[in-house]
Amino acid sequence: MITATANPSQKISTRRAVFPFTAIVGQEEMKLALLLNVIDPKIGGVMIMGDRGTGKSTTIRALADVLPEMDVVAGDPFNSHPSDPSLMSDFVKQKIEAGESIETAKKKVSMIDLPLGATEDRVCGTIDIEKALAEGVKAFEPGLLAQANRGILYVDEVNLLDDHLVDVLLDSAASGWNTVEREGISIRHPARFVLVGSGNPEEGELRPQLLDRFGLHAEIRTVKEPALRVQIVEQRSDFDQAPETFLEGYQTQQDELQQRLVKAQELLKLVTIDQDLKIKISQVCAELDVDGLRGDIVTNRTAKALAAYEGRTEVTVDDIRRVVVMSLRHRLRKDPLESIDSGYKVEKVFNQVFGIAETDSSNGKG
Repeated sequence: MITATANPSQKISTRRAVFPFTAIVGQEEMKLALLLNVIDPKIGGVMIMGDRGTGKSTTIRALADVLPEMDVVAGDPFNSHPSDPSLMSDFVKQKIEAGESIETAKKKVSMIDLPLGATEDRVCGTIDIEKALAEGVKAFEPGLLAQANRGILYVDEVNLLDDHLVDVLLDSAASGWNTVEREGISIRHPARFVLVGSGNPEEGELRPQLLDRFGLHAEIRTVKEPALRVQIVEQRSDFDQAPETFLEGYQTQQDELQQRLVKAQELLKLVTIDQDLKIKISQVCAELDVDGLRGDIVTNRTAKALAAYEGRTEVTVDDIRRVVVMSLRHRLRKDPLESIDSGYKVEKVFNQVFGIAETDSSNGKG
């Protein structure tokens, strides 16, 4: 048998090829929701509900792949930031306070999959009590929340996950910290991540109280247009046959998107929203009878992230229009047996409050 030997001058990529984000056709609402969460993780994640086989997992992996590398403390299991104390583990803080030097490294943003059968110990991490008692040290086995810090945590079929685990994930995503306590020993570490949940509504919905904790809600449907379906099938076939060649064709677009996201993150702190627009957003939430103020906060944040994404420092009415449905549609449901509004109610109230004539595109939704 003859085996080919690699040319030493030829660089071989050992990274697994990931379908490029910029090549994904359709599903604009899902893609925009994910990008805005990357620009401002405080939006609170995104819940993606839709048909099976619509590219949910492919899109999320593609997003993680397009993100720029981040600076981390070398050897730290929590992806600690080398200079931002709010993103450091206690262990790294103690080293810095003691005057010890820390090594830094570059790392790709992680995309962590949470399996349906995961236990709380696997998600949160666990403390080795025997070692703690015998050797007097805090022996902590990091969980998935530690691995997901400063990255993306993806939960497929989140509507089938135990409610208690969903609560744990949402609490960590909201606070940015994970605390593990056992037998009087307490350990905490940063857990700042973009939480992405997906599911098929036919298999059951999340309780309204849990749904409300997700920042955005994106709906995806199977593409009906035959020409578009053929394009998607051909793209996937081309990628599977020659991934490297396919990726090369989209490299320029991938680089441009990466730079656009970096600039948007920097610009975000300069983005302002007019007081009159803030009042109208709250009026929309009040007229839709949205419980609490989370809807108001998320709509404001998401509109600002969209303005930053498009390189502007002032939020427009159109920015709000483009994000208001994603921000509010899942907050209208009071009864768990009700279905989530497709967006018609939100659009109708938005148009009334902002004095916009209803367009033909909003008719027929329900």
